[in-house]
Amino acid sequence: MHYVSAEKISKSYGIKQLFEDITFHISEGDKIALIARNGSGKSTLLKILAGKDNIEDGSLWIHKDVTVALFEQDPQFEENLSVLDNIFHYKHPVSEALRKYEKLMLSEDPDPNELGDALGMIDELGAWQFEAKVKEILGKLNIHDLTQKVKLLSGGQRKRVALAQTLIDIGFEHKHVLLIMDEPTNHLDVEMVEWLEHYLNQENVTLLMVTHDRYFLEDVCDEIWELEDNKIYTYQGDYANYLEKKAARIENTVANIDKARNLYRKELEWMRKQPKARTTKSRSREDNFYDIEKKAKQKVVDNQVKLEVKMNRLGGKVAELKKVYKSFGDKVILKGFDYTFKKGERIGIIGKNGAGKSTFIQMLQGETMADSGKINIGDTVVFGNFSQQGLEIKEDMRLIEYVKNIAENFPLADGGSLSASLFLTLFLFPPEQQYTYISKLSGGEKKRLQLLTVLFKNPNFLILDEPTNDLDLPTLSVLENFLSDYQGCLVIVSHDRYFMDRLVDHLFVFEGNGVISDYPGNYSEYRIMQRSKEKEGEKQPEIQQAKPAPVVAAEPVVEKKKFSFKDKREYDFLEKEIASLETEKT
Repeated sequence: MHYVSAEKISKSYGIKQLFEDITFHISEGDKIALIARNGSGKSTLLKILAGKDNIEDGSLWIHKDVTVALFEQDPQFEENLSVLDNIFHYKHPVSEALRKYEKLMLSEDPDPNELGDALGMIDELGAWQFEAKVKEILGKLNIHDLTQKVKLLSGGQRKRVALAQTLIDIGFEHKHVLLIMDEPTNHLDVEMVEWLEHYLNQENVTLLMVTHDRYFLEDVCDEIWELEDNKIYTYQGDYANYLEKKAARIENTVANIDKARNLYRKELEWMRKQPKARTTKSRSREDNFYDIEKKAKQKVVDNQVKLEVKMNRLGGKVAELKKVYKSFGDKVILKGFDYTFKKGERIGIIGKNGAGKSTFIQMLQGETMADSGKINIGDTVVFGNFSQQGLEIKEDMRLIEYVKNIAENFPLADGGSLSASLFLTLFLFPPEQQYTYISKLSGGEKKRLQLLTVLFKNPNFLILDEPTNDLDLPTLSVLENFLSDYQGCLVIVSHDRYFMDRLVDHLFVFEGNGVISDYPGNYSEYRIMQRSKEKEGEKQPEIQQAKPAPVVAAEPVVEKKKFSFKDKREYDFLEKEIASLETEKT
């Protein structure tokens, strides 16, 4: 079944053409990843399909039975309502029943009659299975305080609530749903990303998404669309196949342009020799000449960000931490930490939010002081810090002014230099965009500008805090190529497994309570080891429970008296379900 058909659609903003005469189709069961540079129109295309923006030319058809669900980078909520009310906003009987039920369960003393009505309604709608799915989504996304007002949430919490809202919404539509997701993995830790991969693969959903997480892309999607030069190119298969086929396409395009240029030179000579009065045949050849001229003057612009940084010399002494302690009240960040950084060190930092990763980075740069111990930094060390805080701008400035305030010229590795304007062009900010105010840039373009300004200072000790958020895949690929050859020290904090696997030699694992483990491997190897330990831990309690425990034996009797109305209802429901399942099994 065709969900969407787009024929020769176009969209522009002012003089900037985002895409022109593009054609594509989405069928039931497709799982598609959309790749493009920041500012190329990815988010606009997603909004058009969701009915939140319009096309200028062409035709767009969406099947009348298809429900389109959009997960946006900047989610919109009813700010004064609770998390619960926002999640169950969908006008559907099951949504209303579950919202009423969850509200009653959150209250300290629920009215038995109201609770009975709510339970009866869920029974009548057959919604207990869906209620279990809701619990799974909220639990896996670490959403526990459903009474909190949305306006009080942090940016990361808002993204997780929006993701939960979207996943729950599509559950109410049992048939044809097109799920559109714009960077769904931002602000999710690796466990959440792995769960989301599994969830989307298990669900019978048609998917179109933008993501920079290549492992996520490969595990979930089986088709890639690339929006480039106002056109759309389609590739079947995984990310590796896309890279291979794209390289072949560019090579073929270059060959065709070379042929057109050779023919153009011959036809140009003919045009110059022809008299003004043309025959019908010569006029036809003249018209053909202009087509050849257009092809011959095409440019295959390799917009790769080439980062040839002239790195400041790094001396023998880099950084040394001796018996470092740090706490905030009862919260321990470091407990007697020892480490000596060496030249060319490549370390990934991972751990739960709040474990102290950001504090550690700040201490390393002298922005936060240790409670005790010593942190000695070498005299030649020049830090470059790419942080989550983004650009620091006192007032709105034009791009060129902002860069010139740092330096007029950028020194290159070969001894030459680039002007601020040429350097901006290298980072995909063409001259006509350089006088744009920074406030007018997209989130990804601001991140690219931030990266530019960090590298402008010739650092020999780079610290990258979640660098993959909001950067497009082509820019990420080039950044990885640059960092692979980088001779200085490198510390990366990231949940992007692909990025970490490619660049780091070992990991600092922040386990909490001041404990930091040094794991000698990459992120994927660490996750395999961690999952292996979790499986062993799951088996262990079974052995312990098999032993006699007379002291504990009396506890269930005490607990039984404390069963809530909800607990009793769930046990009654389980008994009926077990009987039904036994019959089905037979």
